[in-house]
Amino acid sequence: MNHFELKQIAAQFEFGGPLVDARPCNNGHINDTYILIIQSAGGGTRRYILQRINHHVFKSPEAVMRNIQLVTEHLRHKVVQADGDPAREVVNLVPTVDGGYLYKSPRGEYWRAYLFVEGAKTYEAVQNPKHFCSAGEAFGHFQSLLSDFPAGTLTETIPKFHDTPSRFVNLMEAARQDRANRSHDARDDIRFAEERAADTAVIVELLEQDQLPTRVTHNDTKLNNVMIDDVTGKGVCVLDLDTVMPGSTLYDFGDAIRFGASATAEDERDLSLVRIDLELYRQFARGYLSHAGDFLTTREIELLPFSAKLITLELGMRFLSDHLNGDVYFRIHRPGHNLDRARAQFRLAFDMEQRMDEMREILEQESSVVA
Repeated sequence: MNHFELKQIAAQFEFGGPLVDARPCNNGHINDTYILIIQSAGGGTRRYILQRINHHVFKSPEAVMRNIQLVTEHLRHKVVQADGDPAREVVNLVPTVDGGYLYKSPRGEYWRAYLFVEGAKTYEAVQNPKHFCSAGEAFGHFQSLLSDFPAGTLTETIPKFHDTPSRFVNLMEAARQDRANRSHDARDDIRFAEERAADTAVIVELLEQDQLPTRVTHNDTKLNNVMIDDVTGKGVCVLDLDTVMPGSTLYDFGDAIRFGASATAEDERDLSLVRIDLELYRQFARGYLSHAGDFLTTREIELLPFSAKLITLELGMRFLSDHLNGDVYFRIHRPGHNLDRARAQFRLAFDMEQRMDEMREILEQESSVVA
């Protein structure tokens, strides 16, 4: 998108000044993001985030923004009560010129804007184990602040997002239909998922049986969705609230471990390098439980190690399904990229299986420290 087009979009939001410059931010698989520099009334500049929502993934951008508005208002109230800084500790939506938070362009594109959090940055991989502990604190704190929020008032913006049995069914259907004629190269990968079919139903069934509570969950708890303060190294603000929905805290813990405690990137081709880093796992668990340990049930805590394996398996199935369907969901950067991602996730899930006793022991140790 060129500068003129971005300027037209930016003019639909209450930034308080004209657009000076803009540059794309290429992180993420789904939405298109730009960092804007806006001229302030006092003569300086201020940065904002402008984002085009992928409405092919998020079928109801209005529902997405309603969820975000409700959750951020609740978080802001809690932060203010605790004498915190809501300008840094909460995602701040920028209103449109007509008073809403979502702009639909003449081309049918959906746009929203946020205040940029200064003095902090995100990390694509763990560079300092303390940062991962801080990310655990941030996500645990995020869930703690929302532990009294009525989860049922939120819309399930992506139906069955963490319904792992459905993800398994989708994979089997993708393999059967073989739309892109790729299943012959993925037979071992498909078999890996088939052998773990029983695992996919564990959390869903416990939720249905009311043996696990339904809570407000983030559902995309990657390390790069936490702003880490440049000076203190502490987690400042949890970002990317598109998938905030009712669900299980286990999904959030599991996805954070899957992404942040892996010794390699999620698309590593050399599978001999793929493994879980148990020290990073410990760091995140320590930070997470320092806040979440006060409200989690005993059953939730017991299942945290299993959740890491389950979500890793689930994402592997999603990557493999997309590969078999012709790469229609996740953005790819090379041929076979989704297959590489799936194989790395399956290898990581396998390593977690082999080290599950160690993962449980670490969790028990950190739980006793918090208690």
